[in-house]
Amino acid sequence: VGFLHGFPHPHLPKRSCMPQSLATPSRVPLFLSLLVALHIAIVIASNYLVQLPITLLGFHSTWGAFSFPFIFLATDLTVRLIGKTAARRVITRAMLPALLASYVVGVLFHEGHFNGWQALGEFNTFVFRIAFASFAAYVLGQLLDIQVFDRIRQQHRAWWLAPAAASVFGQALDTAAFFSIGFWHSSNAFMAAHWMEIAWVDYAIKLAVSLLLFVPAYGVLLAAVVRWLRQDPLPLAAAR
Repeated sequence: VGFLHGFPHPHLPKRSCMPQSLATPSRVPLFLSLLVALHIAIVIASNYLVQLPITLLGFHSTWGAFSFPFIFLATDLTVRLIGKTAARRVITRAMLPALLASYVVGVLFHEGHFNGWQALGEFNTFVFRIAFASFAAYVLGQLLDIQVFDRIRQQHRAWWLAPAAASVFGQALDTAAFFSIGFWHSSNAFMAAHWMEIAWVDYAIKLAVSLLLFVPAYGVLLAAVVRWLRQDPLPLAAAR
C-alpha cells in the first residue's frame, strides 16, 4: 500500500482485492485484548461525562459528546487491523464488563463528585438506566459501524470514505438509542425535559469531532500501523 504524507495513496487497488486484516494471526490476540480494554475505558469515561451538562451557543449538551467518538475511531481501526469478524468479538467481549464498570463508576461519581463506597450498597436506578442505555447503544451503534465501514472499505478506494460514512450512520443510531432509552421520562427533571435537544446537539458535536478530527486521525494512525507492521517480513506481506 502506497502512502503520501502519512495517508493512504489515492490510487489504491480496489478494496475487495485487499486482505481483510492487516495483522498476522499471531498478533490478533494481543490486538483483541488491547482493543477490548480501550473500548471499556471509553464507555466508562463517556457514561461519567454524560452526567455533566454543558451549554454551547445556547444549546444544551454534555461532555460525553467529546469522548465517545474515540470509540468509533477504535472500532474502525479494529476492522482494518484484524477484520470484521474479530471486531465483532471485541464488541461481545467488551459490552458486559463495560455495563458493570459503567454502573459502578456512575454510582461512585454520580453528579460529578465522589459519593463514597457506601453508595454501592443501594441500587441506583437512574445510573443503571444510563449504563443499560449505553450498553444497548454501544452494541447497536458499533455493529452498524462495523458493517458500514467494512462494506464501503471493500467497494471504494478513498481511504476516508469508510470511516466518515460509518461515523454518520453508527453515531446516529448510537445517539438515538442512548438518549431515548436513558432519558425518556427520566427521574432527572433536566434530562427528561431536554433529552431530545441534547441528543441532537450531542450528535452534531460527535459528528463534527469525528469528521474533522478522528477521520484524519484514522488515516494517520493507519499509516503508522502499516509502517510498524513493515518492520517484520510476514506483517509486511499481509499489509500488501
